Amino acid sequence: MNMNFNFNNPANIIFGAGELDRLGEQRLPGKKALLLTSNGNSTKANGYLDRTVAQLEAAGIRYALFDKIMENPVKEAIMEGAAFARDNGCDFIVALGGGAVLDSSVAISAMATNKGGLWDYVSGGTGRGIPLEKPGLPIVTITTTSGTGSEINCWGVISNLETNEKIGFGNPILTPVLAIVDPELMLTVPPEYTAYQGFDALFHHTEVMMSKGVNILSETIALSAIETIAKYLPAAVKDGTDLEAREHIAYGSTMAGITMQLTSTTAQHSMEHSMSAYHHNLPHGAGLIMISKAFAEFFIEKHACDQQFIKMAKAMGMTDAGKPEDFITALVKLQEDCNVANLKMSDFGFKQEEAMALAKGARSMQGGLFDANPCEMTDEDCAGIFLKSYR
Repeated sequence: MNMNFNFNNPANIIFGAGELDRLGEQRLPGKKALLLTSNGNSTKANGYLDRTVAQLEAAGIRYALFDKIMENPVKEAIMEGAAFARDNGCDFIVALGGGAVLDSSVAISAMATNKGGLWDYVSGGTGRGIPLEKPGLPIVTITTTSGTGSEINCWGVISNLETNEKIGFGNPILTPVLAIVDPELMLTVPPEYTAYQGFDALFHHTEVMMSKGVNILSETIALSAIETIAKYLPAAVKDGTDLEAREHIAYGSTMAGITMQLTSTTAQHSMEHSMSAYHHNLPHGAGLIMISKAFAEFFIEKHACDQQFIKMAKAMGMTDAGKPEDFITALVKLQEDCNVANLKMSDFGFKQEEAMALAKGARSMQGGLFDANPCEMTDEDCAGIFLKSYR
């Protein structure tokens, strides 16, 4: 076991049901907020936007609303949001929403204070990889979903439709200063997206466990999160108003923000980002589910991290697990219990002949995650996983 780790996360995490109503009591990092939300209607219809505004007003904070963030956010929306923040004199960001909004807040934070375009600062693919010259706007996050862990980390994944790229962007100086994780805000997420988001959270931790960089702290937290997600996700999918289940899934998701900082995820995430870069209508969690079984089986066949798979299988409820294949059994059962075992790549427009293009895209966009794999995975191997997953 690797005993070395580096953990430095400045985000003040306020976790628990009803905690949104304490936002106005907190020390906020500015006087006028860019209030960032999605282009959907859920935060407004469910009253979360009004509650957030009331908290800001109670604290004497002015705000300007930017509500143009879409699922799988694109660089044009980032640049528009950054210009909006500058034009309205915003000195910090309040990001209210799911993973897309939280991811976008990181990029908008940077581009509100730095010149040029986002792709000047993106590393990988066609990005220029220029270092940021100035710190971004401080960020406060209020997550309305459980999946990404983005509420407490400095990374966001942004799409470039011109180049068919979806690449992670971030910098430690962009880490949120305050995160409100209130499971009550997640009670209205539909069953399908509850499953997608819950599996995204799960795979953050399973990939950390597979990663060759796993350490004593990241493994301890990851196994705790894997156990709680596996136990409570079916209940949250079945009954979205089950607050106990929502609390536990929210815990698992937020802990991913910590384990991903302590230990990188693996190429499973690179592969999915390539999938949704080429097929923009694909929800991130759905793509991860589609390739998850074949991805794990690749490392099981290589005997790359057998004990890690056994530990995860035990955490997922197979107390007598003794072989790595038991993880596959537990994973498939969980997908069946959450009604996502039959997702098809073909339903989202994928064709088998795309496999190698997707593989090369994964390495081009986020090749660094391949380095975290417990053994080598070539482009041919990667394409083979896509083909094995195809239905």
